[in-house]
Amino acid sequence: MSDLLPSFLGLAEADSGRSPARCRVLPVPFEATVSFEGGTANGPRAILEASAQVELYDRSVGDDAYVQYGVATLAAFQEPAPDAEAFVDGLATYIAKHFDPERLIVGLGGEHTVTVGLARGTRRALGRPLTLVQIDAHADLRDEYESNRYSHACVARRLLDEGVGEVVQFGIRSVCLEEAQLIDRDPRVHVYWADEIHDDRGGDYLQTAARLLAGTDVYLTIDVDGLDPGVIPATGTPEPNGLTWRQTLEIIKTVTSAATVVGMDVVELAPRRGLHAADFAAAKLTYQAVNLIAAGRDWM
Repeated sequence: MSDLLPSFLGLAEADSGRSPARCRVLPVPFEATVSFEGGTANGPRAILEASAQVELYDRSVGDDAYVQYGVATLAAFQEPAPDAEAFVDGLATYIAKHFDPERLIVGLGGEHTVTVGLARGTRRALGRPLTLVQIDAHADLRDEYESNRYSHACVARRLLDEGVGEVVQFGIRSVCLEEAQLIDRDPRVHVYWADEIHDDRGGDYLQTAARLLAGTDVYLTIDVDGLDPGVIPATGTPEPNGLTWRQTLEIIKTVTSAATVVGMDVVELAPRRGLHAADFAAAKLTYQAVNLIAAGRDWM
């Protein structure tokens, strides 16, 4: 456990449930390429601090869910690096070294760039392609942004270019022309637009997504701006008309039921004074996502 950051859910090591823990929470307080409002470097601490207030009982399990799979909080990854690309390379090496197919590393960002390192290291250790599932307001499919190929706006593009496999995105509602053209021409990219999700009251998009994801290995990245700013307003580039809390959990449940989630992160929380509800929502979302992953992997 980090000497500098609190533990996830406020758990002491002796009370962290199953040993060895199957869920390992890794804070990654990296921020270098934010383009609007900063503060994502403070996101991991805010999530960890707020998580101590999250109720541990999960009604779907009928117990304190974490007890079934165990939780360990790792020391923050904050290795010095000259630029974002070097940081991502170092993070990927760390993840590949510590990857265990019977356990789950949950990254807490930090800006979205950290996902490149987390997913790259996971794929390297797994030794086969992954499906990237992305909850986000933005497609992050630019080849570069502000002359930086490792900008937070290029995350999905970097992973797509290095052969991550399919990219499945939910909640997208802001793209540039370059991204729109890539989405139209690249069959590996599947986008469930936010307005289409809102209009699909029958949930047909979830059934389509389940068929697409069936039997795959998934890396799940949750950019908190995928949710509507009414749920999580404290993020660098908020976009209106986002996903509701219920829609977000339905998406995660669909993913975890259809596929095997082998890695996950929650990124882009930029805590603001007076908006502590956003910190709590991000912490609770992290816990509920892990619970759904654990259920999907028969850890509960």
